[in-house]
Amino acid sequence: MNPDNSTQTIRILTTGGTIEKSYCESDGTLMNRASTIREGIIQSLRLPYTELELESVLNKDSLEMDDADRDKIAQAIAACGDAQPIVVLHGTDTMSVTAEYCHARLGQPGVAVVFTGAMKPMGFIDSDARQNVTEALLAAKLLPPGFYIAFHNRVFAVPGVRKNLDTGTFEAC
Repeated sequence: MNPDNSTQTIRILTTGGTIEKSYCESDGTLMNRASTIREGIIQSLRLPYTELELESVLNKDSLEMDDADRDKIAQAIAACGDAQPIVVLHGTDTMSVTAEYCHARLGQPGVAVVFTGAMKPMGFIDSDARQNVTEALLAAKLLPPGFYIAFHNRVFAVPGVRKNLDTGTFEAC
């Protein structure tokens, strides 16, 4: 927590996923391209006491990720150290798999590492991207060290969370 109103830094690692998909008018595709998180969400948030540092680790749909990709994400988390909380933007289809992989590989981190994503790309009017990112940023500042998934106004400790395809959100398992 930040009781003295000083600025706190949060590291955001982007990996692709639906949250970062964008529509290409010329070919009619919706796919992962260079991260648009800064222009799409970050610039529109009012965060006077929070500094954000963005790093693009991958730019993939999570269904295309394998353990080599998960290892890159784990390495990026480890390289951040324990100085600031971390938010990982990830595709929802395999987010819990990657979060559990990182937990198994890295053990207990020295900061909160919060994974989040979106069911619809941030460019869509009814996207949940802005809500989930905002909630993950706050959760990262308030939670004790550990791995978490923040999604649809809930926070789950990792391991022990899965995506429910019927409800389109996450739940404890």
